[in-house]
Amino acid sequence: MQFKDYVNIAQILVGIALTLVILLQAKGSGVGAAFGGGTNSSFRTRRGVEKTLFQLTIVLAIVFLAVSAWGVRASIS
Repeated sequence: MQFKDYVNIAQILVGIALTLVILLQAKGSGVGAAFGGGTNSSFRTRRGVEKTLFQLTIVLAIVFLAVSAWGVRASIS
């Protein structure tokens, strides 16, 4: 296997993890709210697992962007 194959596998795995974390966040809000139908606009703080999922989503998005940029650079050289 070449280096770009490892980068592609890493990108797939991070993408799957990011998708699962996003779906876990939307699970608690109901189907209507997931598609923009939620009208509850009150401010509330994230606590516990919800906060951890939110932070994990940010970290995984950054890692996904970094791996994607790394993959583009690996395929050019």
